[in-house]
Amino acid sequence: MTLPDHHLTQGERRVRSFHPHWKRLIVPFIALVLIAAATGAALYFIPDFEYVSYARIAVVVIGLILLTIWSFVPYLQWKNTGYVLTTHRFTISTGVLNKSTDEIPIAKVNTVSSDQTFPERLLGCGTLTVESAGDRGEIVLKDIPRIQDVRTDLFRLVEDASDGEVDGR
Repeated sequence: MTLPDHHLTQGERRVRSFHPHWKRLIVPFIALVLIAAATGAALYFIPDFEYVSYARIAVVVIGLILLTIWSFVPYLQWKNTGYVLTTHRFTISTGVLNKSTDEIPIAKVNTVSSDQTFPERLLGCGTLTVESAGDRGEIVLKDIPRIQDVRTDLFRLVEDASDGEVDGR
């Protein structure tokens, strides 16, 4: 996904790779449906007059602009945000046109915690907080799917790294 296999170091293996939870796409999907319906209704109800073709073109252009801003861009942001957990590091990659990648070495992780609201518990996602000995100190990652499994894997890898077992199993 965001970390090709040829970028893994010797002895490093991918444990988990994922995008943010799909709940981030609910509002863009609703916007898609509403904008498409509003554009269709506007095209249908435009009365016939001298410049009707220009009015229809304007409605379609405005609809496409709104779809791009409220549906397509959020989808691209979701699709181009990825998390990769390996036996040596936790990689966070974001960006559509400009790419930003943060890597937290597993050996530098001090604390792993998670928070879930009631709706997030129903959806199986939550916020993961990773405290490390690096410059940033604490990284908060929202909308992590299967949060308890990710937290367990990350905690196990941190424990293995502190015990000196790189590959864990």
